[in-house]
Amino acid sequence: MSASPSKLPWQRILFLVALLLLSSGAMMAIVVYSPTLTTSASNLQIGDVAAQDILAPSAISYESQVRTEQQRQIALRAVSTKYTKADTNIARQQLEHLRGALAYITSVRADSHASQEQKLADLAALQGINLSQDIATGILDLNDARWTAIQQEAIVVLEQVMRNTIREDRLVDTLSSVPNLVSLALPADQALIVADLASSFIAPNSFYSESLTEAARQQAVEAVEPVKVSFAAGEVVVRLGEVVSEDDVEALRYMGLAQPERRWQETASASLLVILSAGLAIIAIRRKPQRSQNTRGLLMVSLLFLAFLGLGRLTLPMHALAPYLFPLAAYALIIANLFGEELALISAIPLIILTVYGHPNTGVLVLFYGVSCLFGVLIPKREQRISTYIWVGVTVAASGAAILTAYHLIQPEINLTELTTQTATTLLNGLIAAGLTILLQYLLAPVLGQITPLQLLELSRPDNPLLEYLLRNAPGTYQHSLQVANLAEQAAERIEADSLLTRVGALYHDIGKAQNPYFFIENQIPGQIDTHEELDPTESASCIIKHVSDGLALAKEHRLPDRIKAFIAEHHGTLKTQYQWTQAVNAAEGDESKIDEGLFTYPGPRPQSRETALVMLADGCEARIRSQNPETEEQLRYLVRDTIENRLNKNQLDDTSLTLQELQTIAESFLASLRGIYHPRVDYPTLNIPAQPNPATVAEEQH
Repeated sequence: MSASPSKLPWQRILFLVALLLLSSGAMMAIVVYSPTLTTSASNLQIGDVAAQDILAPSAISYESQVRTEQQRQIALRAVSTKYTKADTNIARQQLEHLRGALAYITSVRADSHASQEQKLADLAALQGINLSQDIATGILDLNDARWTAIQQEAIVVLEQVMRNTIREDRLVDTLSSVPNLVSLALPADQALIVADLASSFIAPNSFYSESLTEAARQQAVEAVEPVKVSFAAGEVVVRLGEVVSEDDVEALRYMGLAQPERRWQETASASLLVILSAGLAIIAIRRKPQRSQNTRGLLMVSLLFLAFLGLGRLTLPMHALAPYLFPLAAYALIIANLFGEELALISAIPLIILTVYGHPNTGVLVLFYGVSCLFGVLIPKREQRISTYIWVGVTVAASGAAILTAYHLIQPEINLTELTTQTATTLLNGLIAAGLTILLQYLLAPVLGQITPLQLLELSRPDNPLLEYLLRNAPGTYQHSLQVANLAEQAAERIEADSLLTRVGALYHDIGKAQNPYFFIENQIPGQIDTHEELDPTESASCIIKHVSDGLALAKEHRLPDRIKAFIAEHHGTLKTQYQWTQAVNAAEGDESKIDEGLFTYPGPRPQSRETALVMLADGCEARIRSQNPETEEQLRYLVRDTIENRLNKNQLDDTSLTLQELQTIAESFLASLRGIYHPRVDYPTLNIPAQPNPATVAEEQH
């Protein structure tokens, strides 16, 4: 019996408390400071480069002030500068100025007393017009008729130009168009004079209006509708490697992902989950106190838990498909194979919750991982078949894909592309989980003193050096071991024990007999002198019992796993060598007090597992039936049941979990196998009429 938690030594209690505190602290650190938590975006600033994909924790829609302001700035830039309408008074004023200038020029031309130089000087002094020397000379050289025509044309051109809107910023363009407006009937030199005169009086009649421009801008800003931004749950907000923009920071703040400081609520919620996980660990130990004695097992479970938790927290935020690729089910499969299904499921629950905590798709991922682990752990499987792990992986993938499909079907719009991609990723997840389970189990089982299917298959090969040694030195024992292996393996399959481990353990259970093979009847040639006849019962018993210690020595020399050594040590339990014991009692005239019972008792221990118990029962049945050679099926059935009841009555099965129903199944399996090996005949009825024996009948009976 294992000690209860309340009766554990203080050193063990101190170890358990320390391990629990250290594991809880590590879980807390991983959960709080890992990227999956929502605070992973808290320190992002504009211009930073995102170190991971940041996903929306839930569906959200909001009015983006940043994007709305961007649209307003675009609208403002689109507003053109506003000018006043064309002022006709300016046109009239400029025409009057032109007429006055023309009248002055006419008076200068008509001054008969002034010289040519004096007239040019008078024209140069004309206000509002700057005539070049050539133009002034040309004007003075014109006859009156031509001058009159030029005056009229200049007024017409100026009036035509000033009828249009002339903005300050377009005055140069307007002046450049004047020569094209002069009548083509005039010679080129006179047309030049007209253009020069008219251009001198062209002035802007439309001016920049700050009030009109500001009103237009205000109207444009008011016309901009607020920009609404929406994110679906799990949609990427900021992608890995992207430079964080202002609207990215705004989105993160609306989602509560960007906070100036870590919120105490997040730490408190993570602490509660870690406390619940620690509570489950305590419950698991209290349910089976013997778990507290397995130091290496506790350390291994803790390290595996933390490793998968840390890798999961780092992997999940890397990509939108990363959660469906991370093989979390491998943890449950490994723990189930190494420590049992119950511990696998108990520890997988907090692992799933802590891994997906803070992830946008927490609800879906809890179902995804939870159902995958359940199917992976609980489906019937034969651990000895390597190919079985592939089917377990397929089952994990199929159950996960079913959860994702169910989730997508309830969405308003089914995204077939996304569903197909996730399903394909889930299939890869299952295969990775299966491969990782095989690899880690192969690496970790020896550390725990356990054995993997690959190692068992290697040990079961006939060319194994130790089996070859047994075959060469003790061929009878080798054949006996094969028979026991067949019996035990068939029974193990019926009661769903580890049939491969049972078979391999049976092959090696009597390996110690190879050291002194002729002390055992199966290796003695018929008619040969029995070695035990010359020995007293004590010496004879010692030789028989010694095959256990010899077997353990050979197992140590050949580095057999501890699980195989258990078959060598436990297959006789603490039974007596009955033949020698009976001889000793008879020699003592029935006084058992004169005999040291320990000299005739195997050192044990009693079988500690169903597999070693099966080998004990198969070994006893095979040896007894081989020696007594039952002739009828009833005799065979009696010997099998009597052998099993004998071990049961001597408390050899007390440390195993075998039930009476399983013992019944084992007996039926042994009967079926032994019936095919020893061919017991039925009793044929005899005729009362004397008859000569038929040669054919004699031959059949001898067969």
